[in-house]
Amino acid sequence: MSDLSSAYELEYFDEAGFHRTECLECGDTFWTRDAERETCGEPPCAAYSFIDDPGFDEEYSLEEMREAFLSFFEANGHERVAPYPVAANRWRDDVLLTQASIYDFQPLVTSGETPPPANPLCISQPCIRMQDIDNVGKTGRHTMAFEMMAHHAFNAKEAADDEYAYQGEVYWKDQTVRYCDEFLESMGADLERVTYIEDPWVGGGNAGPAFEVIYEGAELATLVFMSLEQDPDGEYEMKDGNRYSEMDTYVVDTGYGLERWTWVSQGTPTVYEAVYPEMIDFLTENAGIELTDAEAELVNDAARLAGNLDIDDVDDVEAARGDIADELGVDAAELTTLLEPLETVYAIADHSRTLAYMFGDEIVPSNVGTGYLARMVLRRTKRLTDRVGVDAPLDELVDMQAERLGYENRDTIRDVVRTEVEKYRETLERGARRVEQLAEEYARQGDPIPTEELIELYDSHGIQPDMVEEIAAEAGVAVQVPDNFYALVAERHGGVAAEGATETAFDPERVADLPETERLYYEDQERTEFEAVVLEVFEREEGYDVVLDQTMFYPEGGGQPADHGTLSTEDVTVNVTDVQEVEGVILHRTDGDPGTGEFVRGQIDGTRRHRLMRHHTATHLVGHAARQVLGEHVRQAGAQKYPDHARLDVRHYESITREQVTEIEHIANELVRENRPVAQSWPDRHEAESEYGFDIYQGGIPAGEQIRLITVGDDVQACGGTHVRRSGDIGAIKLLGTERIQDGVVRLTYAAGEAAIAATQETEDHLNAAAEVLDVDPEAVPETAERFFREWKERGKEIDELTEELAALRAAGEAAEEVDLDGATAVVKRLDGDMDELRATANALVEEGKIAVLGSGLEGAQFVVAVPEGVGVDAGEVVAELAGRVGGGGGGPSDFAQGGGPESGELDAALEAAPDVLKRVLNA
Repeated sequence: MSDLSSAYELEYFDEAGFHRTECLECGDTFWTRDAERETCGEPPCAAYSFIDDPGFDEEYSLEEMREAFLSFFEANGHERVAPYPVAANRWRDDVLLTQASIYDFQPLVTSGETPPPANPLCISQPCIRMQDIDNVGKTGRHTMAFEMMAHHAFNAKEAADDEYAYQGEVYWKDQTVRYCDEFLESMGADLERVTYIEDPWVGGGNAGPAFEVIYEGAELATLVFMSLEQDPDGEYEMKDGNRYSEMDTYVVDTGYGLERWTWVSQGTPTVYEAVYPEMIDFLTENAGIELTDAEAELVNDAARLAGNLDIDDVDDVEAARGDIADELGVDAAELTTLLEPLETVYAIADHSRTLAYMFGDEIVPSNVGTGYLARMVLRRTKRLTDRVGVDAPLDELVDMQAERLGYENRDTIRDVVRTEVEKYRETLERGARRVEQLAEEYARQGDPIPTEELIELYDSHGIQPDMVEEIAAEAGVAVQVPDNFYALVAERHGGVAAEGATETAFDPERVADLPETERLYYEDQERTEFEAVVLEVFEREEGYDVVLDQTMFYPEGGGQPADHGTLSTEDVTVNVTDVQEVEGVILHRTDGDPGTGEFVRGQIDGTRRHRLMRHHTATHLVGHAARQVLGEHVRQAGAQKYPDHARLDVRHYESITREQVTEIEHIANELVRENRPVAQSWPDRHEAESEYGFDIYQGGIPAGEQIRLITVGDDVQACGGTHVRRSGDIGAIKLLGTERIQDGVVRLTYAAGEAAIAATQETEDHLNAAAEVLDVDPEAVPETAERFFREWKERGKEIDELTEELAALRAAGEAAEEVDLDGATAVVKRLDGDMDELRATANALVEEGKIAVLGSGLEGAQFVVAVPEGVGVDAGEVVAELAGRVGGGGGGPSDFAQGGGPESGELDAALEAAPDVLKRVLNA
């Protein structure tokens, strides 16, 4: 087995006079120009030394530092690349958010499947790391939103020939470290105080040697040399316990934290004052936070030590803060009281920037994926503003950051935030009762509320843990909130499967030796006949899988069902009922064996194909129209086409109004009437992304250097489906309806061509049928239906009022057993009515200050128990016992419960036992 120690011995280190040594504090190996240096320089081995003593010649703002970095690398032969969105699932389906600049080029570029947009390149990539959410504000250095400045070079070994999309070496380790030194020197850094710590990197099945670059206590950069891949027989065993071997490709993957560099240039107490100066001032003034000179000095001193405070390493935040207080010679409680409001303000500023990135890049809040993460950050931020007393609207705070980041969709961002804040308020009102019930339950058990319950309360109801603490404290129940609570929640939602992905039962190894099937349907999508040779026939439990050398049959994919039709030889005709693709080989599912090696004639079901083509092109037009009407944030969340209709699921933060539906339909049909060409092209992937952005990936992310684009007017999408030649060939589009299928996702259902006409006729038939029933003309149906509904509601109110009056009379007039319960009166009565009558009677008795225990034998045995406020009887317990006596069950809150069972013959006996049950529950 080999180690990587020799990989760190660089010629540049020898040239520049570096020494390799071991840290006396932590034992890490590092490189330094200072022969007398004993520690690696990273906290806790050393404290920050740049606070109040900036480490560079000049102070830089974020914008100035970003430009300095990019300009430096441009001057050194790198091409500047525009940043990608923070929603990484726009161009890859294995992650949600962009967490590093290398995410922009995984997996296609790093694997060598496609070339990079430039080589070498430099970039300043906005990133979001949810795992840091609990550290933000507390440590003085963590931010959830950050920009990773980086330079990358993509290399391939010469022996690899043309196997990869790039060849040869651009530069490698020596030049990477040289660039880092030179950039530090250009900033005015004292290179004698810079250390390069050896820290092997592992991630995503790859690995390689890496350096952490430390200056004045701050980790300013990480230089990763991605050159290994996981291999059970590999010669290198890495820190994750797996073995690795060398790859043919090797990638320079650097990360320079923009916020850290800016912070070191300014020497502020925490990174937040350097990154969010205007917002920190605004928030502290709005919240009424003022520090005396002595308090400000104490905050500065605490900040120097706070780098050691990392929840990943320190489970007990209070204990860690206690250590800082001891070192400063102050009371820990006093320090906490001073720091907590500031930490909350820091977190609000950071979270507002995170939300600006998310909503600026058009993530829509929902209960899944990136939408869930955005909602979690927003709700946490709202809770923080309430806690610290910031009364500025949250949409205003997010807009402040969106303006600074230069987003143009600020009106939509504010609208999304306002909508989400209102949803959160409604959620809290509904969820508070659930917390009370849970607190009562754990109070009876004498146990604290566990972490899993806290996470579920947050997940299902949006209830923040500190709110649970407040409510639970009233019930005398303990709540232990882990310091990394929000990271645990984010971890639960950290992955997402590719939408619309389906599994095939076919073993890909069976087609490994077969050539990819030539796809004739891209050459002429109107053509329905072709000729081919049968390469292989695989027998299935029911039917056969037939492989041809070429085909016009479209395989299921992209939400478009497979073509149907026939394959014919001179002797036999078999029906094709399904078509699937496996590793580039197209399988035709048939009901017979046409024979391997046979020459066949293929016939597509033309009617079905053309209906699907109309609906597929209509899907593009409806999606384009929806973005025009609802906003550019609208993106496809799923789609499915059928011969008689289609559906498109879009991400949108509120329900779609009838007026908006009409406008979407109008715009889509306008494109149909304009009879625009439906053009297909096969550009280079990077050229397409550069010209049109990642919105082209509405229906999924295709592989390959070239991608197929479908263009209709201004709408451009990457798509592998079949389409009509011109938009006018669709005929017409009719929107059939909308529904919210989950929070943040709205489904549009529509029909195209003949199906649109059929759907319109069906609607007219329903309207005429309703007109006949109401005995009015069709145009009078809405007004008549509205009048009938209004009259029906009025009669319903009258019935409810009469029921309540009857219940009051029964409560007062009919014979019933009354039971004295320590000053409270309970009425036990049999009343053979429905549940509405029982509930109304029970409410009438409660209004008189009496406990109601009512039973009915109308349908089995039913019970209702109601208890006035302040009476120590749990209605749920009483109902549960009475219902058990009739072979059933029941329960509910302590003030009102219902239940029952099938044994109506036991009803009277159960009611006779009710007084004893009440007394027992009261004395429990």
